[in-house]
Amino acid sequence: MAQMPRSAVDSLVLGRVIGDVVDMFVPLAELVVRYGATQISNGCEIKPPMGDERPTVHIRGSSNYYSLVMVDPDAPNPSEPTFREWLHWLVVDIPGGSDASKGKEVMPYMGPQPPVGTHRYVFAAFQQHGQMEAVTAKPVERPHFSTRRFLAENELGLPAAALYFESSKI
Repeated sequence: MAQMPRSAVDSLVLGRVIGDVVDMFVPLAELVVRYGATQISNGCEIKPPMGDERPTVHIRGSSNYYSLVMVDPDAPNPSEPTFREWLHWLVVDIPGGSDASKGKEVMPYMGPQPPVGTHRYVFAAFQQHGQMEAVTAKPVERPHFSTRRFLAENELGLPAAALYFESSKI
């Protein structure tokens, strides 16, 4: 099983993803996110038009099923993130070793649309104990989503993997 390198977790700490979105974790899976031919790495820049189309997301690990959350912890403004966290995408029941498109989309994909400043867009994958019969407290709105609350309500633990990119208004 491929795992995230320790340096990837360090960059999540430096980028304040660990703290603002998720707690410290030990990587248990590999998360590969591509917008077209561009593979993202922590802290890289993706222009909003490049993120218009849903990315290809592969999760490789030992779990049979994963959940994927994509959030913007900097909405609407990094200096005043009053909508933290803005939910951009939520997929559950992703079979391990496959693409997120094989899972159940709970909240449709929304690409990066930073109104001001540079925003972080965080992908986090979580191991499931099995297929979800139902998503507890299914989100109906995008603002004020809480990754931690979603994890607690659906009995998911710490992330198995996480990545983030940055995007600024053009």
